[in-house]
This record gives sequence, structure tokens and C-alpha cells, in this order.
Amino acid sequence: MKKKIAFLCFIFITVLFVAQIPINCNAVPILGGTTINWWPLPPYNTLWPLWSPTLSPPNALGIPTPIVSSLTADTVLPVQPGLTWDPNLKYPWLLYNTPLGMVYYDPLYGVNLWPPDYLLSILGTPLPINLALIPGWSTLSPTSTSWLSTNVPIGNNAYYTNYPRFAPLLTPASVIGLPPL
Repeated sequence: MKKKIAFLCFIFITVLFVAQIPINCNAVPILGGTTINWWPLPPYNTLWPLWSPTLSPPNALGIPTPIVSSLTADTVLPVQPGLTWDPNLKYPWLLYNTPLGMVYYDPLYGVNLWPPDYLLSILGTPLPINLALIPGWSTLSPTSTSWLSTNVPIGNNAYYTNYPRFAPLLTPASVIGLPPL
């Protein structure tokens, strides 16, 4: 009986450990060659890009791992802009650090405090139900290079206009993972 309990505990711990590792199939194809390009970050389950080596560098096993574990108003990004996406929108948000907390740049609405109002309850707390992710969210295509080339410089300028320069910003090429020219 003790062996069965020990074996079940081993299985349970193994499952918990494996469930914590974001798997990026850009490195390891699974399910007929599909790739995982995005990873949901709590508490809102907006998606973080696993396809960007700058924003999700490979861990010791070579698996791309997001540089942050959650996206709250108090999250401090080690590089900026960060990139997150609610797949119900046609475009992602660019994320920046400020003295007031994290902000996001939206091409339609400019620079605003994170998170967007629709992700909050009327009390200003995260909604109790995570963002409903659309089917196939993990295999959605990476953000297009042309969108990044157009919007990262605009987002960076909007950030600099609204907040003092206290951190260097990434270029579109850096977000995509290309070396500087």
C-alpha cells in the first residue's frame, strides 16, 4: 500500500512539474508539426509571445520562457516594450514600465495604465473568470513583422512623450529577435 501511495505521489508531482513548463513547439514539433507561438499569462490570460527570443529567451532546456510570470499593474518588465495580446483584438499591446506602474500602448487609444478597463471588475480587481481564449490560441501566428516595424517606433514615441526616459527601449528588430544592424 505504501508503494502505491509513493508511486501516486511521484506521478502527481511529475504532472504538476510538467504542467508548469511552457512548451514551445518552434523548438520541438508536436501534434503533427504544430507550433506553440503564444503563452497565456495570469491573471488575465493575455498572450505572451514565445516566438520572440528577446521576450521569451530559451531556458536551460532550450524551451522559450516568458521573461515575466504575470502581467499585473505592478509587473516590472526587464526589457521594454513587452508584447501581449488578447486574441479577441486584431493587434497586440506594447507594454512599458512607468513610475505609476505598467502601461500599455494601443494603436487606437494611445498609452494607458495596465490593465485595460474591460479586464477589470467594477471594483478594479481582475475579473474572477480569466479571459476566454479562442480555440487554437497557442498556435496563432506570430505578430507580423510589418506591424511591429510600424507600431513599435510609434509606441516608443508615445511612451517617451507621456513618460520620462528612464529605460532603453527595444527596436522592432530586437522584438523579432534580429541582431542590430
